[in-house]
Amino acid sequence: MEERNSTVKQKLVAEKVFKSFGRADGSVIRVLNDINLVVHENEFLVILGPGQCGKTVLLRLVAGLEAPSAGRILMDGMPVTGPDPSRGMVFQKYALMQWKTVIDNVGLGLKLKGISKSERNARAENFIKLVGLSGFERAYPDQLSGGMKQRVGIARAYCADPEVMLMDEPFGALDAQTRYQMEEEVLRIWEEAKRTVVFVTNNIEEAIYLGDRIVLLSKCPA
Repeated sequence: MEERNSTVKQKLVAEKVFKSFGRADGSVIRVLNDINLVVHENEFLVILGPGQCGKTVLLRLVAGLEAPSAGRILMDGMPVTGPDPSRGMVFQKYALMQWKTVIDNVGLGLKLKGISKSERNARAENFIKLVGLSGFERAYPDQLSGGMKQRVGIARAYCADPEVMLMDEPFGALDAQTRYQMEEEVLRIWEEAKRTVVFVTNNIEEAIYLGDRIVLLSKCPA
């Protein structure tokens, strides 16, 4: 692992982060307990832990989809207060628009930014090529395999040009052989289009293979 020092930029910082949820019976369950974490720029950080330990909750806090109960998340020294295009998310489920083609799914974020169709298609085609799906630009999600669908999700996240990529167990639903292939692809893409990556998994082998550094969360509360 590359040795880190004070000259490496801190991209994300979690400071004394707590997260609790209320239950229907009025009780409260604490999921995250005093989390302190630094993620460096262009680092591939893996968050590893058993099921139901708060990994996805922590990732959603970084994404701005949830707010901490206490503490704060910083990106480039600024508090994360909500979702932002600077942070791209690849979900456990494929989350593709079934009625849109591959190229339209990949360029969706650019469309929401108001970028012209010609420009967003040109940029989308670049990332479709990057994830190895050239020739499938006009295909629909139901014409793709599971691994191909997840490639579309990765291309879509990259196409929006985020500074940070957040991946929430993106290969959990894939068969073993496809999962190995996708792990190799993610590393290849990361080498070609460097980003800070925070990758959540409960698979020890996957964590060791992918991560510059591994953060291990305990059972709930983490």
